[in-house]
Amino acid sequence: MWRLEYPWLLAAAPLALAAYRWLPAYVQQRNALRVPFFDSVAAITGQSPSRPGVRASPGQLWLNVVVWLLLVLALARPQWVEPPLTHTEAVRDVLLAVDISQSMDTADFRNADGRPESRWKAVKAVVADFIAKRADDRLGLIVFGTSAYPQAPLTGDHVALSLLLERTAVGMAGPNTAIGDAIGLGIRMLDAAKERDKVLILLTDGNDTGSAVPPARAASLAAQHHIIVHTIGIGDPAASGEDRVDFGVLEGIARATNGQFFKAEDLASLQSVYDTLDRITPQEVKTLRHQPKRDYFWLPLGLALCLLAAWHGVAAMSAWRSRRAPGPRKGRTEEGDAWTST
Repeated sequence: MWRLEYPWLLAAAPLALAAYRWLPAYVQQRNALRVPFFDSVAAITGQSPSRPGVRASPGQLWLNVVVWLLLVLALARPQWVEPPLTHTEAVRDVLLAVDISQSMDTADFRNADGRPESRWKAVKAVVADFIAKRADDRLGLIVFGTSAYPQAPLTGDHVALSLLLERTAVGMAGPNTAIGDAIGLGIRMLDAAKERDKVLILLTDGNDTGSAVPPARAASLAAQHHIIVHTIGIGDPAASGEDRVDFGVLEGIARATNGQFFKAEDLASLQSVYDTLDRITPQEVKTLRHQPKRDYFWLPLGLALCLLAAWHGVAAMSAWRSRRAPGPRKGRTEEGDAWTST
């Protein structure tokens, strides 16, 4: 679409008419020889003296009008504005911390057909669905067992993230459970992010057995860094040893960081947990708009210069031809007693 950057400058167009109407005409000064017998010389030579002034030239008048209008148009800065380009950026980082300790191989979940399947297979399917729904968020993945590892950095490339999730297997990070270390790694990864909202979703089926930082201390650090931690427990609180999930610790972590604690006992409840998380952490995006512009002020400016150059070129050629033409040379007189030198 065409537009003028400074359309108010078009109001200067009538100034040319005002200047033509009220400003005095410009008369170029020329050298002249004054003689007391001016009238006698004029009579002898047969020439009639003329009054000095500006010779009327309709062509030059219209040229000046057109050039002025073109200059005003160039000052108004015509532009071609292309359709707006929009770009969206996420304003929330969501980090998924998933337990892949040995106990995640326990087949106590049932799929849609009622067949038993391992906890990890059920978790992987639900997390993959959650990733697919968060198209506008930057997501990352932490896996933890005996230690915590960044499986995928915070990224908007959800295809690569889903592929890394698919290739994650139980036992890759060791047989034990390090919840505190997973939260500590999440703090480091989210601290490097620049987004406004930072969320860590932690899922485990056991209790902390060997973290360098206790879970309560890690939760306190997360709160200081303005990170919300939602916790999900899917294990058996009545089990013994490392297979027993400590819902109290998970609930304390969520409470300390203004998050929520969820208990998932089967596939349906696990899916419900992630649906709830999708509602309480709605997607937010920042939309950036840009309209590319191309300036075309040079077109009227260049046309005005070409018209002036062509006009003066033709005038110069006509003057050159008239000087070469044979015949008596005519001088110009001034009123009174002066003879113009030629």
